[in-house]
Amino acid sequence: MTIRSTLRALSLSAALGLTMPGVAWADTLSDDLQGDMPGLMALYRDFHAHPELSMQETRTAAKMAGLMRELGYEVTENVGQTGVVGIMKNGPGPVVLLRADMDGLPVREQTGLPFASQVTATARSGVESGVMHACGHDTHMTGLIGAARLLAERRSEWSGTLMLVAQPGEEVGEGAAAMLDDGLYDRFGRPDYAIAFHDAAALPAGVVGYSPGYALANVDSVDITVPGVGGHGAYPHMTKDPIVLASSIVMRLQTLVSREQDPQDPAVVTVGSIHAGSKHNIISDEAKLQLTVRSYGDESRQGLLDGIRRIVRGEAIAAGMPEDRMPTVTLADQFTPATYNDPALATRMAGLFETRFGAERVVEEPATMGGEDFSRYRRAAPDEIESLIFWVGGVPMDRWEAAEAGTAQLPSLHSPFWAPDAEAVIATGAEALAAAALDLMPRS
Repeated sequence: MTIRSTLRALSLSAALGLTMPGVAWADTLSDDLQGDMPGLMALYRDFHAHPELSMQETRTAAKMAGLMRELGYEVTENVGQTGVVGIMKNGPGPVVLLRADMDGLPVREQTGLPFASQVTATARSGVESGVMHACGHDTHMTGLIGAARLLAERRSEWSGTLMLVAQPGEEVGEGAAAMLDDGLYDRFGRPDYAIAFHDAAALPAGVVGYSPGYALANVDSVDITVPGVGGHGAYPHMTKDPIVLASSIVMRLQTLVSREQDPQDPAVVTVGSIHAGSKHNIISDEAKLQLTVRSYGDESRQGLLDGIRRIVRGEAIAAGMPEDRMPTVTLADQFTPATYNDPALATRMAGLFETRFGAERVVEEPATMGGEDFSRYRRAAPDEIESLIFWVGGVPMDRWEAAEAGTAQLPSLHSPFWAPDAEAVIATGAEALAAAALDLMPRS
């Protein structure tokens, strides 16, 4: 179902509410969640007002740990630096991992919310900035606690082991790897299923989106240093101009996607930064490029990276650079692998969500070129773990209507203006997580 057909089927007034007409499965799960919403919204506002940067989430982690303990989970802190793991063993059965990310972004909030963040902090780079939950991780954490509470109250309805993961450092692509490297599966058990949700700035509030197969992309950050022979701008024949060489590299890189990549296998090579020179009449002795490279499959990723190295070297040879002055290509240490939703699990959960929320609130979405290190939980044991990350729309319906009418532009994730309909996101996300866990861990 497309977004437009969803809006035709779903009245705007219903989309704004949390108890919606057309819900096919009315049970105590949604009823109990409604009773929890005032407390969950207070928790959300606290998280929103007190964001912390990646791998610095000490206050946030302590709060998540305390809440899990209050609900009866066995809690371990400082997993992968600031990560939190809550375990509830409830008889034989599968292990289901539910994950929420905790970190904010170095963004000065401009939403105008009464509980807007006033926090400033210094990143590891040494730069001080405002801090904001501009990617909605505050809704993710609150939704996880909402689901954890519903499941703790329903031990008689499921059998297995529930693993709650409050993960640091998603925004820098480090947190999942840090927790896995710290023995997440060795210490707490390998999950059979890993489930998460992410708020969406391109879906109406309360609408659930899912993508069978690839959902998000491989993300590589590439640095290219182009040496030259500097000199006076009036005598270019006595120099080797790194800006001209860098420009040739930038143009040739475009052919990696347009002429070497299968058109049905999407990829992106973007040069996001180019720096060289200091004055009008000086030819620099160096230029620096920064790239983001996006792909889905491992083979496509390797082909792009190999192609970048080949083009950089080839253009340098064409420019007459000596062997000892060849440009260098460096990959950033932290690579975010593509996120793959197991198709059978995605289809199963989509059917579950349609039954629960109504078919008009569940849409299949195309994969995006964004990145998410949730992918690592499955990749750690791809033959044993099935995983799914789904979207929960956060665009307030009045804003969605205005954007559809062409009278407003929607802010994206990471925007200082992103203010989702948090109540709809949290209620939908919490209920979906709890319903998924109950479905995957039935009591026989």
